[in-house]
Amino acid sequence: MKSAEEIKEIAVNTINHEARSIKKLSSFIDDEFVKAINAILNTKGRVIVSGIGKSGIVAQKIVSSFNSTGTLAQYLHAGDALHGDLGMISRNDCIICISRSGETSEIKLLVSLLKSMGNTIIGITGNTDSYLAKQADIILNTTVKKESCPNNLAPTASTTAQLVIGDCLVVALLECKGFTSSDFAKVHPGGSLGKRLYLKVSDLYIRNSRPAVSIEDDIKTVIYEISSKCLGVTAVLDNGKLLGVITDGDLRRMMSKEPDFNKIKASDIMTTNPKTIEENILVVHALEIMRKNSITQLLVVNKKGNYLGVIHIHDILKEGII
Repeated sequence: MKSAEEIKEIAVNTINHEARSIKKLSSFIDDEFVKAINAILNTKGRVIVSGIGKSGIVAQKIVSSFNSTGTLAQYLHAGDALHGDLGMISRNDCIICISRSGETSEIKLLVSLLKSMGNTIIGITGNTDSYLAKQADIILNTTVKKESCPNNLAPTASTTAQLVIGDCLVVALLECKGFTSSDFAKVHPGGSLGKRLYLKVSDLYIRNSRPAVSIEDDIKTVIYEISSKCLGVTAVLDNGKLLGVITDGDLRRMMSKEPDFNKIKASDIMTTNPKTIEENILVVHALEIMRKNSITQLLVVNKKGNYLGVIHIHDILKEGII
């Protein structure tokens, strides 16, 4: 059994080895990579990404990244392709075949069939002398000197290299297409990531009550408004115009300083120029303001500055954005 220190050393050595392997990939980015990007951009069909074994798993990840960033793609298992799934490929599709050795029997047969169909083939391989490299129209080199596996057998550094080249394709394509965060939000509507991109303050504050007192209201009215609306805050208005804010913290500080507070009015303890946010702003920006100012709620206003309600940090927590 390895000691704790030996186990940690193995992990660190693996990270360092793969980092060196990835760094060497930059020297392989040449005109072939540019050709691959142009081939994908100009394709009238989909990008079909194929592989087998660990390379097949890498292919699935690349397909997922393509689809989430505006490049229509589909995964094709190299083995299944030879048993009927080849029918999913149209003449207009661009094909990416991934194989470390470039000599896998399924890949070799698949490539020969694709050549006869006339599809553009992009090969991602660590063997530039392989059948795949010689038959593909475009080659992306993912050669690694040695796997992280001490036996140099288990695909480790080589599959990491494949993933990195795949990410290079993804990022280059989305930048060439001008794929924006708004576009990203359209295909990621679920989960915290999607919500960060589209959820607005107006989607949350309307669920809350609208605490408000007049500038002339006494302290009992202020306390009742804050406690009954359960938001820890109330806006202070004068003929509908927002003048200030009172928080439960303001009440506690007042009570600790003023032995007789029955004559105190809202105007006496309110904070003027309260922190506000417009209703059409993204919730993530509301969160940034709260964090920056160490507060837990913001008063919501419209473009004219009219008070609408309150957004609380608990509203954001419930959406899973934090």
